[in-house]
Amino acid sequence: MTSTTNPATPRGRLLRAAAELFHREGIATTGVERLCQVAGVSKRTMYQLFETKDALVAESLDACGPAVVAAHLPDQASGLGPRERILAVFAHLDELSGSAEFRGCPFLNTAVELRDPDHPASVVARGYKDRLTDFFAEQARLAGARDPQTLARQLTIVYDGSASRAVTQGVGLDGLAALTASALLDAQLGTAMSEA
Repeated sequence: MTSTTNPATPRGRLLRAAAELFHREGIATTGVERLCQVAGVSKRTMYQLFETKDALVAESLDACGPAVVAAHLPDQASGLGPRERILAVFAHLDELSGSAEFRGCPFLNTAVELRDPDHPASVVARGYKDRLTDFFAEQARLAGARDPQTLARQLTIVYDGSASRAVTQGVGLDGLAALTASALLDAQLGTAMSEA
């Protein structure tokens, strides 16, 4: 959640409960009554704070977004080079995918479930997915990729496809995401990148 959202307030409790329930159980299957029960607020309070459930979906995704992104990207102070920073994202995904609690990417899940690119939550989800692509593009540029933008989009597709496969199959990726990302990096960057 954003630092401006106090998790102890009714609003903060609703945002936290919504983010957890929507990701774990789905948006459509999480009713307002259940959401309010978990958050410990009345439906009246919820509708005073959020005009609609759709507004709550979008704001809860936006509130948890920075923490989700931070958990998946390597720390700036990690000392890793550009290639290693990219591969660290995929290694983390490979590791997460082996957990029984893994539910995939909350941004991708939201956009897929809503199936409406203009829904406020889909717009939020797209913005966070764009951050991942921008991260890949910047690292690819630093590494000397011939076409950083294309490589970044390819890496995002591998990330999203890998997360979806792990959820669909119900099994871990066993290093396949990092291996596939490494092959893309090798093809775009050649031996110069391997030595960087």
